Amino acid sequence: MRDYGSEYKNYHSKPEQKKRRAKRNLARRIMKKKLGSKINGKDIDHKDRNPNNNSRSNLRVTSKSKNRSRNA
Repeated sequence: MRDYGSEYKNYHSKPEQKKRRAKRNLARRIMKKKLGSKINGKDIDHKDRNPNNNSRSNLRVTSKSKNRSRNA
């Protein structure tokens, strides 16, 4: 069984990870502003897998299953 508290404390709460999460959230807001409700139920994918690169040419809308399978 996963220990989510420990996982957050040891990884997700680190300043670097908070910044990466903030950039991923920003990417979603950028695409939401451009495309509106078309992104509902979808993920925003960074083509180069770098969450710090939020240029429009690096972002695309993909299905959740397709985007999350890329991260394996």
